[in-house]
Amino acid sequence: MSGLARRLMAEALGTALLVATVVGSGIMATRLSDDQALQLLGNTLPTGAILVVLITIFAPVSGAHFNPAVSLVMAIRRELSVLGFIAYTLAQCAGAVAGTMIAHVMFEQAPLVIGTTARNGVHLWVSEGVATFTLVIAILGTLRARPDMVPIVVGLTITAAYWFTSSTSFANPAVTLARGFTTSFSGIALSDVPTFVVVQFAGAVLGLMAAALLFSDPKVKANT
Repeated sequence: MSGLARRLMAEALGTALLVATVVGSGIMATRLSDDQALQLLGNTLPTGAILVVLITIFAPVSGAHFNPAVSLVMAIRRELSVLGFIAYTLAQCAGAVAGTMIAHVMFEQAPLVIGTTARNGVHLWVSEGVATFTLVIAILGTLRARPDMVPIVVGLTITAAYWFTSSTSFANPAVTLARGFTTSFSGIALSDVPTFVVVQFAGAVLGLMAAALLFSDPKVKANT
């Protein structure tokens, strides 16, 4: 298998497993409890945990982006070519939709359905921008300071963002698309997906800009 094919397979598989976890845990949570706080907790913890696992095992293969917004940032940083960004994004989106199908099949549901959960309004768009901004600056800051900690930092960032954003932190265009094909707890109306994707990309670019300002100088001691 060529290097590019291996990387694309890693991105597709990793994103599929991520979305299967997001959607599957959402379905399981609603089956086990009627309490919305417990449902969100039941959706949050598996998502954060699987991110640690997936980034740890796939980062040496593809960089473990699993997220077109992250891939865009890496392309702007010239760590990924334009064609590489396009290929990564297509692989991530295909894997994400496959992940929704896998989750549905595991829970005896139709493989794909059109999402109906309305998620629109300025407060949610701001939340998605903030969530993606936070994710990008966390990744770039950790890559500079402690590259070995990226899996844990990303998992913790998403776990936290599920709770401090009103949108529950999609923060990923591919995952957002895939969640547009489920009516489960984690779903989003398909018509609301485009706006989420736009603000996610905007948040990612702002995160990159902030990281460039904050982390452009060599590391210095806190007391200097």
